[in-house]
Amino acid sequence: MDYNEWIISFQMQGERQPLLRPTKNQKSGGFRGRLVIPALLIGWLLLQSTGLVSAATTGDGAAAVNPFIPLMLALGVILLASRAGGAIARRLGQPRVLGQLIVGVLLGPTVLDMLHWGILQGVDLQHTIKEFAELGVLLLMFNIGLEVHLSELAKVGKVAVFAGVLGVVVPVAFTAVVVLPYGYDMIPALFAGVTLAATSVSISAQVLLELGYMHTKEGNALLATALIDDVLAILAVSLTLVLAGAGGSQDEADYGQLLVIIIQMAGYIIVAFLLAWYGLPRIMTWIQKRPQLSTAYGIPIFALVSALLFGWSAEYIGGVAAITGAFIAGVGLSQLPATGMKHEIEQSMSQLAYVFLVPIFFVDVGLETDLSVFPLDALPFMLLLLLMAVLSKVLGAGFGARMGGFDLRESLRVGVCMVSRGEVGLIIISIGLSSGILDGGSELYASLFMVILLTTVFTPPMVRWVFQGKQRTKSSHPALATGARGETS
Repeated sequence: MDYNEWIISFQMQGERQPLLRPTKNQKSGGFRGRLVIPALLIGWLLLQSTGLVSAATTGDGAAAVNPFIPLMLALGVILLASRAGGAIARRLGQPRVLGQLIVGVLLGPTVLDMLHWGILQGVDLQHTIKEFAELGVLLLMFNIGLEVHLSELAKVGKVAVFAGVLGVVVPVAFTAVVVLPYGYDMIPALFAGVTLAATSVSISAQVLLELGYMHTKEGNALLATALIDDVLAILAVSLTLVLAGAGGSQDEADYGQLLVIIIQMAGYIIVAFLLAWYGLPRIMTWIQKRPQLSTAYGIPIFALVSALLFGWSAEYIGGVAAITGAFIAGVGLSQLPATGMKHEIEQSMSQLAYVFLVPIFFVDVGLETDLSVFPLDALPFMLLLLLMAVLSKVLGAGFGARMGGFDLRESLRVGVCMVSRGEVGLIIISIGLSSGILDGGSELYASLFMVILLTTVFTPPMVRWVFQGKQRTKSSHPALATGARGETS
C-alpha cells in the first residue's frame, strides 16, 4: 500500500468509527471539567492585565530580550484563548468564529490590551502577529478556492447568477447611501459596501446541516450563489483598492492611469485563471508520478507554494489583492480528481490553516479593534448599518433568486441564508485596515466590525425561522457536518 492509499484508508477508517453519545450526566460533568482550563486562563489574563503578574523583563532589560521568547508566549495565549472562546461559542449554539472574535476583542485594547503587557514588552509583537494573520487570510482563501465546484453553478444557474450579482450590488449601493451622509469620502463608503457585500456560506451551511435542509433546492442555491458572491466580492475589493491607489474619482488626471490599472488587473485575473485551471492540475499530476518529489508531504508543499506564488503575483504583477491570487490557485486545484492527492492537499492545508494561522487571524482582528473608544452617539449609525446589512442581502439575493425562478418563500430563504458576513467580511475589513482605507479608530470601522459580529449571531435563528415547516432531508454534507475544515463556522 503506497502513501496515498494509506491516507484514504486511514480517513475511511475514521469515518466508520461509531459516534458515541454521552449521557446527560456525562455531558454536564464533562463540560464543567472542560471549563476549568478556560476559567484558569481567564483568571490569569485578568491578573496579567491588571499588573499583578510580574513581568519577566522591564525597563532597559527588555531591549535585550530574544524576540522569539515573548512571541512564543503571545502565540500560545492567542491560540489557547481562541480555542477556549470557540468551544464556549459552540456550546452556546453559536459559530466558533464568533467566540474567536470576542476573545480577540477581550485580548485587545478594549479590555486586556495584551500586546502592552510588561512581560511582552521590548519587541514589536504587533507587526509579527499581523504577518501571521495575513498568512492565515491567504490560506483561508486558498482553502475556500479548494472547495469550489463549478459544476454546481449549472444546477441552479439562473438563481445563482441573479442572486449572486444582486447580492453584491445591492449591499454596496445601500451601504454607500448610508455612509456618505455621515461625512465619509466615496472610497471608504464603497469599501464599507464591499465589506458588507461578502457572505460567509459556512455559517448558514452549518445551520442547514443541523436542521437537515442542506440538500434542498435552497441549500444547493446557497452554495452556488455564495460562490459567485465571494468571487464578485473579491474582485470588488481589488477594484476598490485600485480606485484608492489611483486617487478615486476625485482626480481626473488619474483616469488614464486608472484605466491601465484596471486592464492590468483584468488581464492578470484571466491569465492567472487559465494558468491555474490548465496548468496546476497537470503540474501536480507530474509531481505525483515522481516519488522523490511527492513523498514526505511533497504534494501539500507544492500546493502551498502555488498559493504563495499566486498570492505574490497577484500583488506584484496584477495589482490585485494577494487573497485573489490564492483563491485562484485554490480554484485551479479544486478540479483535481477526488483521489489521494486531492484529499492530502485538503487535509494538510486545512490543518495548517485552521490549527495555527486562521485562529491567529480572527483573534488579530479583535486585537486591532478598540471598542472602548466607540462613542455612544455613533450607535444610531451602527444600527442603521446593521439594518441595511440585513435588508440589502435579503432583498438583493432574494429578489435575484425570484428572478431566477424560485417562488417567494424559497427566495426569502436564500436571502436570509446570505445575511451572515463571518470570516469573508473579516478578511475584507482587515484589508481595508492594512491598506489605510479604513481607520481602526474610526466610527465606520468599529461599526462595520460590530455589524459583522451581529449578523453572525443573528443568522442562525433567522435561518431556523424561515425554514420552519419545510420537509427535512435525510443526508448531509459530511465535511461540514463533522467540522473537517476546523469548524470555522
